[in-house]
This record gives sequence, C-alpha cells and structure tokens, in this order.
Amino acid sequence: MNSPLIDSLGLRLGANGLPYEIPIHPNLVHLTLGLFIIAIFFDIAGSIFPIERPIFKFLGLPAIRAGFFDVGWYNLLGASIITFFTVGFGFFELLLANPPINQKSDWGLTASWTMLLHGLGGVVLLGMIVAMTVWRGLQRYHWRKNDSRQVQWGYLLVGLAMLGILYVHGTLGGQLGSEFGVHVTAAKLLQAGAK
Repeated sequence: MNSPLIDSLGLRLGANGLPYEIPIHPNLVHLTLGLFIIAIFFDIAGSIFPIERPIFKFLGLPAIRAGFFDVGWYNLLGASIITFFTVGFGFFELLLANPPINQKSDWGLTASWTMLLHGLGGVVLLGMIVAMTVWRGLQRYHWRKNDSRQVQWGYLLVGLAMLGILYVHGTLGGQLGSEFGVHVTAAKLLQAGAK
C-alpha cells in the first residue's frame, strides 16, 4: 500500500484497508462465475434436449429448446459485461492491498506472486470470456441461426475447460483473502491469534 498515494487521493481506508465496508471484487467475482456457469450449463442442456425431452414431458414442464439457448446467451452476455467491473474493482483493491511478506500459501506461493498471478489471470479471463461471447454471438446470429442446436460442440468443450481455469483462478483469489488476509479483517485477526 502506498500511503502518500492514498493520501493524495483523499481516500479514508477502513478496517479492511478499503474505502468501503466490504470488498466489492469478491461479490462481483461470484456474479461473473454464476452467470458464466449458468450460460454453459444451459447451452449444454439445450444441446442434449432430445434426450431430456421425455423427462420434461413426464414432469409436465413446458420446456422448449430455444429457451435453454436464450438463457445461455443472455447469461454469457451478462458475464461478459460484469467481468469488466470485476476486473476493474479487482485491480483497485489489489493496489490498496498490504500483503504479508514472509508467508506462503498452501500452493507454496508468496502473497506477491499470488497477487501477480491473480491479477494477470483476471485480465486473461476477461479476454477469454469476451472472446467466447463473440464466438457465441456469431453462432447464435449467423453460423447456426437456422439450426435447432445453436452451439457447436467445440464451444461447449472450451466452456467446460474455462470452468476449470476459473476454479484455479478463484482459488488464488481465495488464498489472498483467507491465507494472506488481504482485505479480510477476520483472517488477519485469526492470524494474529485473536480468540
């Protein structure tokens, strides 16, 4: 944390080292994750709809295949927009972080390396989510607009791989909060031996 810089900006930092009560970045992360996961799983559900149709009919659910693809598309579009704010707040909160120096995570990384990898990973993931949104939009409005299955199998495989990358990236972020206590007052108190 650069105190002269903070002072020049006129920010009054609270107990968690941020100018607001609770960190905003983790909340936006969960919004990004939720929207992206729903998008991929609804596109999968739409793609295997012929298998599911008898189940929906038995349950009396009036599901249509296009509805699954609509949910997939609009959730991915939402994830793409929200992720700009997620990454923006992530960098703002990283700039205000005051990580411990002589501590390593369960993965053997220092706080500085974890912050660096998490920051770079966030930018890469933003680019990947936007690229997937463009890819999905081309499928929806051009390449497969007359097909009953709106998405390509390759798109779904990349989406599933992205879920694995998001898990690793999210774990790095979780380590910053829980293991290094970055902007988490409770974690710092526990590390200090508070009871």
